[in-house]
Amino acid sequence: MYASVAEVRAEGVSPASAADARVLALLDEATRTIDRATGQYFEPRQAKLRLDGRGTPTIELPVPPIRLDALRVDYEGRQPFPFITASPFVLDPSTLVIVGSPVGPGFDSARLTLRHGLFFQKGHGNVIAEGVWGYTEDDGTPLGRTPLAVKRACILLVLRGVLPLADEAAFEARSRWRILEERTRDQSYRLDANRGGGLWLTGDPDVDALLTPYVRTLPLGAA
Repeated sequence: MYASVAEVRAEGVSPASAADARVLALLDEATRTIDRATGQYFEPRQAKLRLDGRGTPTIELPVPPIRLDALRVDYEGRQPFPFITASPFVLDPSTLVIVGSPVGPGFDSARLTLRHGLFFQKGHGNVIAEGVWGYTEDDGTPLGRTPLAVKRACILLVLRGVLPLADEAAFEARSRWRILEERTRDQSYRLDANRGGGLWLTGDPDVDALLTPYVRTLPLGAA
């Protein structure tokens, strides 16, 4: 999860308004919402990915690798690359360039690139990569940290969830961003319909503004 109970409590959510179990459930829901909205995730997770070779030296990844433990490229029952040895697979750093997490300035996309004239043979799910994955920021540790903007977005989603649905003030706070015009007996004013403009991710412009820079871009050639 991208934030902790303690961090939510620091925002003024008392145990009386939401017990720990409810906060944890809301944190889990917010984390899943962020994953769906952005198309990637922001904490270290062990996983095995099946990717399509494109007949090029570079293959773009759906989520940055933090640590690549194994790589297998199957092509017509063969494993043609010299950087692959018998299990467990050993990756030759001079043959494979990895761009992943923790990300730093200038990061554009997660990818693996073969050197020395090698390329990923075309195939459907023929590239199998195992390791620890996740979009994390550099904080001086090997795994990195959840981006602070993503953490803040997670906390905001939890705070929205803590507000009781039947409470009139809470409903107004939830719906305030939808208001385009307000009138009194003596005056009226119209709000900017495009405020908070950008991608529609969660329906909350404050959260969406935080998450928009982290939406996964489509790989080259994708429709």
